[in-house]
Amino acid sequence: MKNKYVYHSHISERKFREIVRCFEHDFTSQETSDFVGISRVTVGKLYVKFRRRILALVDESPVDGEVELDESYFGPKRIRGKRGRGAGDKIPVFGIIKRGDKVFTRIVSNCSREELMPIIKGHVLEGSDIYTDGWKAYDGLLLDGYKHYRIHHHKNEFARGKNHVNGIESFWSYTKRRLAKFNGLQESHFMLHLKESQWRWNMRVSGKNIYHVLLETFRNEPL
Repeated sequence: MKNKYVYHSHISERKFREIVRCFEHDFTSQETSDFVGISRVTVGKLYVKFRRRILALVDESPVDGEVELDESYFGPKRIRGKRGRGAGDKIPVFGIIKRGDKVFTRIVSNCSREELMPIIKGHVLEGSDIYTDGWKAYDGLLLDGYKHYRIHHHKNEFARGKNHVNGIESFWSYTKRRLAKFNGLQESHFMLHLKESQWRWNMRVSGKNIYHVLLETFRNEPL
């Protein structure tokens, strides 16, 4: 049974397109299995291939203009009594978003200035307006050629005119809602899901159709 999207596949093109359509709508592998009538294991293997292909589609070119920076933490709930940035066994992620446009994410070992500044310099062009919270790692951005504006969450300050980080915080909320439905995501798969969330967000703001983009890339280079 020939399938131009997948090498040596026993799944028909019609069924494969149904699976891609379910992926577009962000169904879990179990939901897709129930809908299409193909085993969850088979769907899960295809989904991993989809996510690995998405890594090559993610646009991570530098941004300029009005840019927000923030960090977030993913993983188990915090242990009672442990507080502060990254308390508990969590994965730190750094995010950059151009307002009204694309987002960029990077898993980091910590959220120190030494860790974040090379990423900022590599992904935000000089002269940009940068908006952050009061985290100390962002000290000195003015000296690095940026216009820097802060909002101080610890003072219960969340927005002052254009001074806010609502865009990147919206992305964090979106991503955490997505990941919650996977019920105990394996840490080894976290990067694939994070980049998928980044790609989905950027596809949405660009107005592109996920289904058609994926089918085109699979047609040009079968799985």
